[in-house]
Amino acid sequence: MQQFDWSQLLRVGLTQLRLKPADFWALTPVELMIMLGPQATMRPMDRTGLEALLEAYPDTKNEGTPDGF
Repeated sequence: MQQFDWSQLLRVGLTQLRLKPADFWALTPVELMIMLGPQATMRPMDRTGLEALLEAYPDTKNEGTPDGF
């Protein structure tokens, strides 16, 4: 799971968005990303993220379907 760099986000929120600290901390991460605009989009999933998903949700064959899935 990707973690947020809270110190960097706080700096941007206070300096570029001119938010008060209480207003910054009241935002959800999604709201903050929307305020930051398209340049703040999440990075694509890397190999580590994919492997974590595969471990959490392994593919299993379903015997009840013709193709096995």
